[in-house]
Amino acid sequence: MACQPVIPSSTSWIDPPPYDKELYKARAEVECTFNLLKQARRFATRYEKTLRNYGAVVAIGCALLWLRI
Repeated sequence: MACQPVIPSSTSWIDPPPYDKELYKARAEVECTFNLLKQARRFATRYEKTLRNYGAVVAIGCALLWLRI
């Protein structure tokens, strides 16, 4: 899978490379969601040892965010 620039370049560029604005919006939404999830101590420190348990904590956190928003 090839990488694409998602973040727009600085305004000082004469000919800035193109970027997808919709993809940038989606990336910003994902970053904000992770920021909200990491405010919970259990998610940020990853107390759970197994991937299954950690995935459950992430799923519960996402469900709680979804219900709150």
